[in-house]
Order: sequence, then C-alpha cells, then structure tokens
Amino acid sequence: MKTIHSNISHKNIDNKNKNRAQIDLLRSRLYLLDKDDKLLMTVYLENGNNTFQISRLTGLSRKSIARRINVLTMRLLDGRYINCLRNRRKFNKHQMAVAKDYFLTGLSIKKIALKRNRSRYHVTETIKKIKNILKECE
Repeated sequence: MKTIHSNISHKNIDNKNKNRAQIDLLRSRLYLLDKDDKLLMTVYLENGNNTFQISRLTGLSRKSIARRINVLTMRLLDGRYINCLRNRRKFNKHQMAVAKDYFLTGLSIKKIALKRNRSRYHVTETIKKIKNILKECE
C-alpha cells in the first residue's frame, strides 16, 4: 500500500492528531457555555468561519473576536470546571454556580459577588474551598 504524503514528518502528523483531539474535546464541551459564547464557538468550530468573517457579522473588532475565542478555548480545555461537574456531589448548588462563573465564564470575584448577591470575602472563601476539594480529588 502506498502512503500519501510520504514527506510529512511524524511530528507533523502527531501535532495534527493532537489538534483534532482538542477540537473534538472543544465540540463536546460547547454545551457548557452561555448562549453568546456558545454561538461564537459554534460559528468558529462547526461552521468554519474565521475571525475576519465573524467580526464582519458581529461588528466587533477582529482582535476582540480572536481574544474571546482563545480565552474560551483555554477555559474549555483547562478542565477545572469539568472536574467540578465530575465531583458535583461534593459541592452545593452555590459552589457549583461560583465554580462555573469563575472557571468557565471567567468572571472576577467582584462580578461574581454582585451576580450572586454575596460578599467578596464569601466568594473568595468559596473559591478556596472549591480548589481544595479539587486538589483532594486528584
């Protein structure tokens, strides 16, 4: 059997396989995102639109679209919120909401406190508890 593209190195093939695996992982985790972020990532991953096309559709700058896609990709691949979901029996409803806001959405402690009607101290302590629980689960 003849090989196609025999001049491609194994390193390039491994990188392509790794990228495919990451894209599949991103696609499988899109359901976790809020509606606007989910739409952005769907248009980018599923429809294959590039940042220039998305910026023309949304009216936002190309840099801000690229930055948002990069941040969302990093957070979805990070897996800390996924670990929270896997160990959800160890968290209460409030802790899960804070974990989503902090690890997935990327809200600041101040914004989480305003959104959840809690003090900054309470949110900070909740995040510390979440991180400690996640360390125990490793």
